[in-house]
Amino acid sequence: MKLWSGRFQKETNHLVDDFHSSISFDRRLYAQDIRGSMAHAKMLRRQGILSAEDEQAIQRGLREILADMEAGKISFPPESEDIHMLVESILTERIGEAGKRLHTGRSRNDQVATDMHLYAKDTCGDTLTLLRELEELLLELAEKHCEDVMPGYTHLQRAQPVTLGHHLMAYFEMFRRDMIRVRNARAAADVCPLGSGALAGTTYPLDREFAAGELGFAAVSQNSLDGVSDRDFLLDYLSAASMGMMHLSRFCEEMVLWSSLEFGFVTMDDGFATGSSMMPQKKNPDVAELIRGKTGRVYGDLTALLTAMKGLPLAYNKDMQEDKESFFDARDTWIKCLHVFTEMLRTASFRTDRMLQSASAGFANATDLADYLVKKGVPFRDAHAVSGRLVARCLEKGCALDELSLEEMRVFSPVFDQDVYAAISLSACVSARDLTGGPAPRQVRAAVARGREWLAAFQ
Repeated sequence: MKLWSGRFQKETNHLVDDFHSSISFDRRLYAQDIRGSMAHAKMLRRQGILSAEDEQAIQRGLREILADMEAGKISFPPESEDIHMLVESILTERIGEAGKRLHTGRSRNDQVATDMHLYAKDTCGDTLTLLRELEELLLELAEKHCEDVMPGYTHLQRAQPVTLGHHLMAYFEMFRRDMIRVRNARAAADVCPLGSGALAGTTYPLDREFAAGELGFAAVSQNSLDGVSDRDFLLDYLSAASMGMMHLSRFCEEMVLWSSLEFGFVTMDDGFATGSSMMPQKKNPDVAELIRGKTGRVYGDLTALLTAMKGLPLAYNKDMQEDKESFFDARDTWIKCLHVFTEMLRTASFRTDRMLQSASAGFANATDLADYLVKKGVPFRDAHAVSGRLVARCLEKGCALDELSLEEMRVFSPVFDQDVYAAISLSACVSARDLTGGPAPRQVRAAVARGREWLAAFQ
């Protein structure tokens, strides 16, 4: 018999039992559900709603259930409906009448909302730990490679020289924003809806602030209708996860490109690559490709919950049961991808010699050549045209800009002098971009130092 079956005259159809049940996925909330029940029981006793004897029995029973679930001694049968009903049923079986009093002043609506707030807070903490680990690795690599020149790209065409350290710090900034978004999602989850009841609170003299404090929440929800129907905090995390996966996907796309023979900028560790069942020479960047592929899955989770919520009247509706699978899937996917990506990056070997060779061969210093002419008094548009014509001349000859003789350069502009070669050397091109946020080694080192200070202060 179901705990809510009092007004019903017949059993639920077996098709509905299976369709309605959420125990197959909300079982992972067991620890949060038991924590919430323990805090609720303690508050009920404090308010004189529950006897000391009943509260002691409930607390003892819940602790035993938690231990048994963690030890794998309790099964989760489909007919249990959901984790809340299962825990309460087991509790009543074990301690008798006292178990039936636990739900006083509470609805499954505010109970499940509280569970999800607790779970979301825990999830944000787990995610921030992994993001911090990735950020620390990026700072370490950026510092190591702050002087290693590589081509920067626009339109996937060689554009201007940068350094590998500068390139890596661009991703540090992306993941820094992800950390801020997750922190904001954690703040949104740090609100306790317990005491909102089904939608209109309760006539019992509950102490909502006490229960929230017991559970470690910073505040209580301010409206009972919103308390049970709010899922914005889950959407905040799903949005952050979508952005975070997009950043991982962009990085993975570059790792896939860079590991090809056409680029040759990076070599994946054998432990983070796979082979071909037919072609024995192949070393495939499958880990990076799979992370790239899983990004769409997380986008789908965000879209699914946004769509489920978009037409719901206040307060709780059964549609909201669909929040959990989307959230759990996005959480698991992002956390797994962060973990494996960080280790893949940690074990990768960057071919800085190939990066320098590519920067040297791609006219990445053509802008600096134009800037040299501007500093000699040539208007920028004229300097731009001269530099372009010199690039065309190099393409005809099959050489680099710094391989042209001074006489050849003076055919296009008489202001060229011997100092042009120092001005357009790749190291000079990079070092000259010595402004905040620029690729000069001094600026990259400063950015790394700022990044470490920011991570140390991040809460």
